[in-house]
Amino acid sequence: MAKHWADFQYEIYLNGLTGAVPRLPTDLTRLEELAEHRLGPGPVGYVAGSAGDGSTARANRAALDRWRIVPRMLRDVHARDLSVEVLGRPLAAPLALAPVGVLSIMHPEAEPAAARAAAAQGVPYILSSASSTPMEQVAEAMGDAERWFQLYWPKDREVARSFLARAKAAGYGALFVTLDTPLLSWRPRDLDRAYLPFLHGVGTANYFSDPAFRAGLAKPVHEDPNAAVMHFVGMFSDPAKSWPDLAFLRENWDGPIVLKGVLHPDDARLAADAGMDGVVVSNHGGRQVAGAVAAADALPRVAAAVGDRLTVLFDSGVRTGDDVFKALALGARAVLLGRPYVYGLGLDGQAGVEHVVRCLLAELDLTLALSGHAGPATPGPADLVESPV
Repeated sequence: MAKHWADFQYEIYLNGLTGAVPRLPTDLTRLEELAEHRLGPGPVGYVAGSAGDGSTARANRAALDRWRIVPRMLRDVHARDLSVEVLGRPLAAPLALAPVGVLSIMHPEAEPAAARAAAAQGVPYILSSASSTPMEQVAEAMGDAERWFQLYWPKDREVARSFLARAKAAGYGALFVTLDTPLLSWRPRDLDRAYLPFLHGVGTANYFSDPAFRAGLAKPVHEDPNAAVMHFVGMFSDPAKSWPDLAFLRENWDGPIVLKGVLHPDDARLAADAGMDGVVVSNHGGRQVAGAVAAADALPRVAAAVGDRLTVLFDSGVRTGDDVFKALALGARAVLLGRPYVYGLGLDGQAGVEHVVRCLLAELDLTLALSGHAGPATPGPADLVESPV
């Protein structure tokens, strides 16, 4: 029988007989406030920060809250199974840990701790190219567990080519290319503190360890770290990229390619026409465009446009198991979870990330069952109603 993620609640209750309670809240919406209290406003402010006045981040939550689940009764849900197939890979649940960079500002074990947690719980880990740890070390921490690589597509083609070759050699099975960062957005929480971690050399490990990147430096990184940082800043993103450039990715990556940051159905169609394998309906958690469409509002249109041609994934605003249910019902194959696991990492390292994953999937398992579903494939639009604002 497949593992019932909901068993985690009984584990908690049984531990309570000996006086033990969870080290972290089981309501994941509380983690940000707790992390800021324990870690301070600096690191948490960078993770939690949004574009402009935060309107898009708020819209993400409001859009998910607006959809209400309509439970069905007397359906056999005793033999539940949350497993799905995503990008040709069998997964234990419709969840992956989203790519989040610069994790060393939250915990000294950074990406390896998050990766080990994902491996322990059987969910894929998507490593950000802006990680604090080289991709090879993160891969080593995961063993044979499913891992995917996210690319911030740099201007320098040789660096991009080198990244893809390294990721393939290190066992990353799919490529996620973030499209929504040709420039960094206006982020007042960071601007008010005049803080960008990359200028301090944080989140540059993959670049500083890359032979193609180092070939462009006049001196080794350790001899002139400031010059290395400026070289990184100059190539990190490329606002000149356009759809024909996707051919470069296909030429240099023979596995699945997923485009992250797609909100318009026409862009999703262009992705399919270009031979991509999937899209992530995402507004970068509200970090890039203030006043943008909520990701959950964009999801049904994208799924309707390309759901029969591409794997449609979702992120931005997910905090609860019912959020995941709603995303599945609106057309997503699986969901990427970002900020909550980062707060868990900051609060309790690997154990904190595992706690977040187990809480989310236990709540999803229960939400599915209590709504009349034995697995993630059956929820659909008929299981939701849109409540008035």
